[in-house]
Amino acid sequence: MRISTVRTEAPVAENVTVTDDTISVNLSDGRTISAPLGWFPRLIHGTQKERNNWRLIGRGHGLHWEDLDEDISVENLILGQASGESQTSFENWLSTRKSGHTISTRHRR
Repeated sequence: MRISTVRTEAPVAENVTVTDDTISVNLSDGRTISAPLGWFPRLIHGTQKERNNWRLIGRGHGLHWEDLDEDISVENLILGQASGESQTSFENWLSTRKSGHTISTRHRR
């Protein structure tokens, strides 16, 4: 038996909406995927203004929140994977946030 396959490109993000409970991403293939905001602690601790300050990175393969130093890959959202940040890294970020200092944790994952 012969199996026919169709090569497709992975969908990319086109728009993002973050509420108090959910992150929803509109994809280039017409789908909208949602995940609980609880999967992304930095977004939970952000203000609505900070959550709304996102941009596409990697031609839509990722999402970035400058104010919260958060990056989320569209592929991970599609696969249902929550943040991979360690508890220690998150606690360090949270303590600097409370103290008003900003320290880049770009290499936290």
